[in-house]
Amino acid sequence: MSTIQFAPDQISPVKSNIAPGGVFSTRNVSRTSSLGEKYHSKQNDVEEGDGLKQEGDLKKKQVFDGWLLLWLAYQATGVIYGDIGTSPLYVYSSTFSDNPSYDDLLGALSLIIWTLTLIVSVKYVFIVLYADDEGEGGTFALYTLLSRYANITRRDPKEESMVKMERYLSTDLKTSGRTVRSGLEHSRFGQAALKVVGVLGVALVMSDGVLTPAQSVLGAIQGLEVVKPDISSSTIIGASCGILVFLFLLQPLGITKIGSTFAPIVIIWLSFNAGFGIYNLVWYDHSVLKAFSPYFAGTYLVRNRTDGWKSLGGILLAFTGVEAMFADLGAFSIRAIQLSWMCFTFPCLLLAYIGQAAFLSVNPAAYSNPFFNSVPPGMLYPSLVIAILAAIVASQAMITSTFQLLSQIMKLSYFPQIKMVHTSKIFHGQVYIPFANWLLMIGTVIVTAVYNNTTSLGNAYGVCVILVTFITTCMVSLVALLVWRLNPFIVLFGFFVFASLDGAYLSSALLKVPQGAWFTLALAIVLSSIFILWRFGKEQQWVAEASDRFQPSHLVTTGADGQLQLTSAFGGNRVTKIRGFGIFFDKAGDMTPTVFIQFLSKFLATPDFMVFFHLRPLSTPSVAPENRYTVTRTIIPNCYRLIIRHGYTDEVVTNDLGLLVYEQLRDFIIREGASASANAPKPSEKDGGSSSESSEFDSQDNVAAKLAGAQRAYDTQVMYIMGKEQMRIKRGTGIARRVLLSAFLWLRDNTRSKMASMKLNPDQLVEVGFVKDV
Repeated sequence: MSTIQFAPDQISPVKSNIAPGGVFSTRNVSRTSSLGEKYHSKQNDVEEGDGLKQEGDLKKKQVFDGWLLLWLAYQATGVIYGDIGTSPLYVYSSTFSDNPSYDDLLGALSLIIWTLTLIVSVKYVFIVLYADDEGEGGTFALYTLLSRYANITRRDPKEESMVKMERYLSTDLKTSGRTVRSGLEHSRFGQAALKVVGVLGVALVMSDGVLTPAQSVLGAIQGLEVVKPDISSSTIIGASCGILVFLFLLQPLGITKIGSTFAPIVIIWLSFNAGFGIYNLVWYDHSVLKAFSPYFAGTYLVRNRTDGWKSLGGILLAFTGVEAMFADLGAFSIRAIQLSWMCFTFPCLLLAYIGQAAFLSVNPAAYSNPFFNSVPPGMLYPSLVIAILAAIVASQAMITSTFQLLSQIMKLSYFPQIKMVHTSKIFHGQVYIPFANWLLMIGTVIVTAVYNNTTSLGNAYGVCVILVTFITTCMVSLVALLVWRLNPFIVLFGFFVFASLDGAYLSSALLKVPQGAWFTLALAIVLSSIFILWRFGKEQQWVAEASDRFQPSHLVTTGADGQLQLTSAFGGNRVTKIRGFGIFFDKAGDMTPTVFIQFLSKFLATPDFMVFFHLRPLSTPSVAPENRYTVTRTIIPNCYRLIIRHGYTDEVVTNDLGLLVYEQLRDFIIREGASASANAPKPSEKDGGSSSESSEFDSQDNVAAKLAGAQRAYDTQVMYIMGKEQMRIKRGTGIARRVLLSAFLWLRDNTRSKMASMKLNPDQLVEVGFVKDV
């Protein structure tokens, strides 16, 4: 252990007024340095990414077991299965247009059983869920997963070092995998197609997120017609809109609270379905159990030909909501979804459809309202109440999916960085996005008022779901080849089976396009266009900013007289000093901050002491104090780099930020001096140790001088220096590109954060404006 000492007249203590909480810690000026404590320091100029990236910076998926796993499975039941769980209300009525025969009933039931088994249980629960990107699900997560195993996308240079690339060596891939990967990496068309497909999958789910709440809530209120047939249309629409507004007002509470509240409703609803199914199976016709044989599904399609194919558009409603199972993965976990589906939801739904079929085989005229017509005596009103509640909460699956997917596309620069709130300290992937919530609320209310009834909405329903499942089949097949490295024959067989199922349902669902499904498809295309437009603009911005990515040694050097000056590439002018302590905000955290380049080239001056300040958000609630701060020296005298890692509950940028930065810099100087003293050569017998003692005193004097200089600069003034980058379109740009860039710049100007909104003393803020041509 080494102690750094300095004269009391060289530096005086600074009182820290930082309140408890956030990431702040109060430090004393005079202290003893423990070399065993974890602290990051470098003796020389830091090269790109050297020592600045830690293993904890990369996102890792959470794994739960025990009671936490059961609790998560319980939440998943309340959030994910409301949509697919309420399908027994309308599947048979949407499949048949007349009293079904016994054989047709068996065929439809067989199709439902095997669709739920193959598409939901086998494909999604046991295959697709494992194609996650560090715990995130959805088609865009598949795209980001593929982009980590193949060079198929351009990344933001400022965040590129934070991406964990896991591309296999060519010798580690099978021939088919090498061929596919090489084809994608060398084909601009293939990369663009994969990008569009991944984004389209997100847009389709979000379009469904506008439609599903309107469909489910409107259907629930229309259920009152069972007991009050004369209820007016305006009453139904008004009540539906009111419930929708209330539902979206609940979203800030977070997924844990909402899921835990909604779970009892869904559990009771599914239990009712299972109980009613067993009752009808016992009292009516248990022979429908023959439908477990796929023979009846095949004969149904062969016998009915075109009509049987068209009826698939109704049967696919049995698994609407399955896309939410994968899209909501980031809010839950693979095991939680598997547990809640296989152990509860799946058996309940099978019993529900089998029981309704048993009832309809004796009472075929009841197909128009199969659930309520088949309830046991005395259970109509309780089942009506729980059905209405279940239908209301059914929309939660798609609302949550919208938040999860939007958070993914923001990370890869396909959408502006809007406010996102993490709603749980235990389950890190649960998020809420206010802007998306209110926009979704307005959209669903408008759709409810315009479409008026579930029949009109039903025509627009289902196409997005089956398109997403088909896209998922294609992308998971690529994952199987490039990430899982499976045998190509196994992949081809799986693709053929599931693509055939998806294709059959998709072709039938497309018949609904002229009847209303065009709305969701058009909305998906509009959303996809916005996402791709933003990504196009960001890529052009990265190209324009590429010239500013270099180390400080490329910008400044020390002249023959020991004075700091610009390098010849920047004019070679001498650099003067500005009294004070300058904090330059740095987005990247590894190179020279752009704002510093602009400041220095314009004013030819630097503050006495400078810190390149970088905030690195991590996907955890909070970061332990010993892992929060990384301080390094740069080649510029009295210039340091500070990286603060923080969780989503930590507050960093406050009025006391300058004091926090100063204390970390002071800590670093003391520790660096202690380290130098500890590593000094031991005295030899020949010189009696005088050389070592002199070196130690020189080191202590140097540290004391640095500390005194840092405090003088801090006491003089603290400056927070930020950059404001403006973009302008280059002259001679073509019309099409100019229109696209103009739209991007308009979005950028209206979504970027404002300096005035930062919690800093406005008298200490300095904004350096500069222009880049794109």
